Amino acid sequence: MSDGIRKIKACGFLIVRGNPVREFLLMKHKDRLDLPKGHMEEGESEIETAWRELEEETGIGSNDIRLDSDFRFETSYDVWPKRFGGQQCRKTTVLFLGFAKQEDLEIRLTEHPAFEWRGWNPPHKIQKETIDPLLADVARHLESCSEA
Repeated sequence: MSDGIRKIKACGFLIVRGNPVREFLLMKHKDRLDLPKGHMEEGESEIETAWRELEEETGIGSNDIRLDSDFRFETSYDVWPKRFGGQQCRKTTVLFLGFAKQEDLEIRLTEHPAFEWRGWNPPHKIQKETIDPLLADVARHLESCSEA
């Protein structure tokens, strides 16, 4: 915290299904949509955190997903979390891209009231801090992969 602002990091996944991509998974909170992600625990790597959080929040395991090892998204922004007394923190979020191996992927909710599969139709306007830029990067990535 050289600048006095606490640094926190969260990691997770964008899970897509279909070939070509047809839908992506969003978790529903009471007042917003989000991705399956969560904060790193001491000693974890980014991808270990992402896999752990995916399984904890959705029941989806690593055997259910094909990881796109060529994609990694990172963004940082300021937050004021209650768990740190409303203190300003600099949050870095790292997200990976996973393809559902089967169409009827079972979702077992533990931390969210609901989920939805949202149609893939870029550009998306869902949440400007993380989700919209992530989806724009994924769209560019998928386009470049299809051209290769």
